[in-house]
Amino acid sequence: MLDKPNKPISPLRQRMIDDMTARRFKEKVQKDYVRHVRNFAAFLGRSPAAATSEDVRLFQLHLAKQQIGAPTINAAIAALRFLFNVTLERPDLVRHLTTVHKPRKAPVVLSQEEVVRLLEAAPGLKYKAVFGVAYGAGLRVSEVVALKVSDIDSQRMTLRVEQGKGQRDRYVMLSPQLLEWLRDWYRAARPRAWLFPGQNPVNPMTARQVVRAVHAAAKTSGLAKRVKTYPLRNSPSSTP
Repeated sequence: MLDKPNKPISPLRQRMIDDMTARRFKEKVQKDYVRHVRNFAAFLGRSPAAATSEDVRLFQLHLAKQQIGAPTINAAIAALRFLFNVTLERPDLVRHLTTVHKPRKAPVVLSQEEVVRLLEAAPGLKYKAVFGVAYGAGLRVSEVVALKVSDIDSQRMTLRVEQGKGQRDRYVMLSPQLLEWLRDWYRAARPRAWLFPGQNPVNPMTARQVVRAVHAAAKTSGLAKRVKTYPLRNSPSSTP
């Protein structure tokens, strides 16, 4: 539910929710959009339907002066654009809304030697295979944990990534070394569906488990660099 039980929903909010539902927006996105529009209404002191372009400009200025991050500001702008472009059909009000640039930090890149040390410090066959897939095949954490046993094609030496970035399926190449690590893991655990099952085999392991394991391995291997995020897919490969 997007609103508290027994709390009446205004016709405008209900129409916006209907518009988002028709476009199959995820529930979390709908909640965020409603919250940002509610904040805009509180800033105005009246219904957003009565807003002017000057009101919108002043609201963005108000956001810019707050101690909030660029992602939050940009999410609020996206919500207002949807409200005025779609629900209220007033695109003229948001022509001057601009997103805030968020400086991009360079990812942590490990050297080949550091990657080897990290792999050697992996806590067991499972995580060695997990690290190897992320490193050798260049997969994101979310893609690694979503892999199934059936995604491995040892004949073609490929790994199928289902619904990866952009909600698209793709194939990545398997190196002989990576395939051997996967075989070692399979022979030891005999996973049935998920390649890397969680504590309950019905579900895959979580991305949080992987990140924690990376941090633990980095500490054990004595890496000097601070590994804040999963670094393997950004590092140069050394697998055969």
